[in-house]
Amino acid sequence: MKSLMTPLLAAALLSGCSMIPEYEAPASPVPTTIGSAGNATDDLALPEWQSLFNDPQLRALVEQALENNRDLALALLDVEEAQAQYGIERSALYPDLSASGDGTRQRRPADLSGTGSSNVSGQYSVGLGVAAYELDLFGRIRSLSESALQTYLGTEEAARSARITLISEVANAYLALLSDQQKLQISEETVSAQQSSVDLVTRRYEAGLSAELSVRQAEIALESARANRAQFRQQVSKDRNALSVLIGGPVPDLHEASVIDPTVAFLADVPESLDASVLTRRPDVRQAEFTLKAANANIGVARAAFFPSITLTGSAGTASSDLSGLFEGGSGAWTFAPSINIPIFNAGRLQANLNVAEIRTEKAVVGYEQTVQTAFQEVADALAARSFLKQQEDAQAALVKAAERSLALAEIRYENGADDYLAVLDARRELLTARQSLVEIKRLKLTNRITLYRALGGGEEAPAAS
Repeated sequence: MKSLMTPLLAAALLSGCSMIPEYEAPASPVPTTIGSAGNATDDLALPEWQSLFNDPQLRALVEQALENNRDLALALLDVEEAQAQYGIERSALYPDLSASGDGTRQRRPADLSGTGSSNVSGQYSVGLGVAAYELDLFGRIRSLSESALQTYLGTEEAARSARITLISEVANAYLALLSDQQKLQISEETVSAQQSSVDLVTRRYEAGLSAELSVRQAEIALESARANRAQFRQQVSKDRNALSVLIGGPVPDLHEASVIDPTVAFLADVPESLDASVLTRRPDVRQAEFTLKAANANIGVARAAFFPSITLTGSAGTASSDLSGLFEGGSGAWTFAPSINIPIFNAGRLQANLNVAEIRTEKAVVGYEQTVQTAFQEVADALAARSFLKQQEDAQAALVKAAERSLALAEIRYENGADDYLAVLDARRELLTARQSLVEIKRLKLTNRITLYRALGGGEEAPAAS
């Protein structure tokens, strides 16, 4: 222990008795540029969520979620708890001053008084005192306070992350509901069209213009369309349930909206190439760094434990055998009881505690690097998906037009007897799939905007605990 205390004592004297190692931010574990090659920029201003969503229904749902969501409420309570814990640790830097007053009256019987007669005596005192105040000579208490502060700041970032995540989850759930409602509408239209086809084919069969096989094929297609409709009815119900949990209450009646409308979620163009420094705006990255700083401060706590600790206890006031004499001259009284604790032998416990603190700091470094890498991947994936989704949307829109034309031609050929009804069924099935896929791609395109907003840290300030 002597070999360890010598350099630690020297370091304490040189650094004003601070045992906390100097903090150094870890080197970035990711490339310096995110996205396509080019002039990367860190000049990025994200809007607040109210500007991101132009749909008044969606804004109302987000506001309801921010008010009622239980996960967010727990995150904000964590902030308040960490703030209170920091107050506890910080208060230990100052002595606890308390006032006290005591009084006793005692009667002694004659055979115990020593004078042969009974007597009554009293003792009274009033004073101010300090109990067990530790002199922070080696920064143990300051290290605990610093660790609590960094933990508190980390919980603020965690609450901000929870807030941004909740906003994006509500928006994505809303878009899922809209897209499935549109897919259900397409299924309804398909069922209606298939019913009309069954009626048409049945009349042609009864008139001897069509085979029974065509009728059965049309009926099969009708039942398949009904099954598809039932599937999306179920999915719409599940979407509403998921949205209800997020907003913390029943989903209000929503007027018709469409994911085909690009203004549902509007995010100003984000450059194709970004400087990796924008990742430091993300609350989870900031939280990981605060966690690292808290672990770094705990090393100071473990180091300070190797050194003597001095505790002061004392009081000053007045004392008298009579209550009326408490404030007379000569009644002053005081006590002073300092104590010192010097670690001599602890079977390696202090060294093990220091080793644990250092290992936890190393783990916090790895955790920080992992968080940065995850952030890098999320932003890079969102940027890459943006251009590919636009290409998919254009191709799918062209496919829908081609499928519509194909169905029209197939119906003409069937009515003219040039082809059997199977060609009509195939064309209608392809159109159904193409239309629903187009809705899904448009949803993914809007979802990508929300994902990019969240991946870049959103435009939200850290919420203050009440």
